[in-house]
Amino acid sequence: MLRAFATGPDLPLRDDVDVDRIYHRQRMRVILAITLAYAVSYTCRLAINVVKKPLIDGGIFTPLELGMIGSALFYTYAVGKLVNGFVADHSNVKRFFAVGLVLSALCNIAMGVSTVFWATLLIWGLNGWFQSYGAPSSVVALASWFSNRERGRYYGIWSTAHSIGEGLTFSGVAALVALGGWHWGFWGPGIATILAGIGAYLALSDRPRALGLPAVADWRNDHYAAAATETPERGVFATQLSILRIPAVWILALSSAATYVTRYAINSWGILYLQEERGYSLAAAGSMLTASTLAGIVGALSYGFISDKLFGARRPPANLLFGIVEIVGLLLLFYGPGDTLTTVLALILFGLGMTGLVTSLGGLFAIDICPKRVAGAALGFVGVFSYVAAAVQEQVSGALIDAGMRVVGDQRTYDFGPVITFWIGSSVVATLLAATLWRTRLRD
Repeated sequence: MLRAFATGPDLPLRDDVDVDRIYHRQRMRVILAITLAYAVSYTCRLAINVVKKPLIDGGIFTPLELGMIGSALFYTYAVGKLVNGFVADHSNVKRFFAVGLVLSALCNIAMGVSTVFWATLLIWGLNGWFQSYGAPSSVVALASWFSNRERGRYYGIWSTAHSIGEGLTFSGVAALVALGGWHWGFWGPGIATILAGIGAYLALSDRPRALGLPAVADWRNDHYAAAATETPERGVFATQLSILRIPAVWILALSSAATYVTRYAINSWGILYLQEERGYSLAAAGSMLTASTLAGIVGALSYGFISDKLFGARRPPANLLFGIVEIVGLLLLFYGPGDTLTTVLALILFGLGMTGLVTSLGGLFAIDICPKRVAGAALGFVGVFSYVAAAVQEQVSGALIDAGMRVVGDQRTYDFGPVITFWIGSSVVATLLAATLWRTRLRD
């Protein structure tokens, strides 16, 4: 695998080219490719959330079984994000990113014809593994082409892909399901992601040093002062292992894990909650969650700007701010008046705060506090905690919702009280843990 995807060797610095022109062109292509292609591929992991009610109502799967299927993706994604994070540091992301997208798309196409529980569990688990190629590749590309004090803004741009993908799922995929049935909830994202993978392959390039260009920190003259105290020139694998000795990385991983519980709880079960507890149609529930994802785009962009410009590339103050906004949104969603306007406002606040936190805790902050040459390993280490937590959430939430479901004749009723407490509590824990990293040291 390492040989198939290996990055090229460092080439001698070229003096026969306009370095500034090449850097500007390549950076534009990188940010557009990883943002747009990752956004489209995101629908391939969220598609199942849109079809849960049709699958339950059709007697194909129970909530408990859907929780197990959903958790299969998160478990394989968690392991894959760790393994493939280490692989991505050694890889030409042009190949690695594109192959992951196409294989994930093929899994979604297979999901559209599967109604057998164990087969569906296996396919969705494989999808999680191939999905785990995407984020490490994107983060390695960001660390390679964007320097320390600008990375927050560009990472924020890339993080809008999460919200764009969610919006495409909750509006576009929901519309496909409403028109063509649950099968198209998988086939549509699969076809679109194959096209995105081809486009990403054509647009991306290897890292700068493999092209004979200076490293981005040298080109931008943007080094952290703390870099002078670092151990010089270790091998990539040794540097990857060194991140395990940074205490802040462990705290960050736990904080991110708690954040991902709530993030994927709303993504996975939000439509079902709005349909069953509030009485909205699939289209209306999807539209409301789309409002949250649009707010998430603003959250990702504003997080990068606020943390870079207002706090001098320090993430903890911005983490606290966005964490409070997210918790307020959750409280308003579940304990507010319940009218449509309040529900939409609550989802907007939730999307704004949550996406800001995911931008930081899910990757950007890890890159800040770890050596940049091993950005993929840093993301993978945090990611394994995050997605194991998301998988546990899927099973726990599915079991709690299933336990609270009552069937009388053709009518189903739900008690969401216990699972709501679980979701909000996780967000509180995440914000408190993130606040303990106020004085964390940054590294080149």
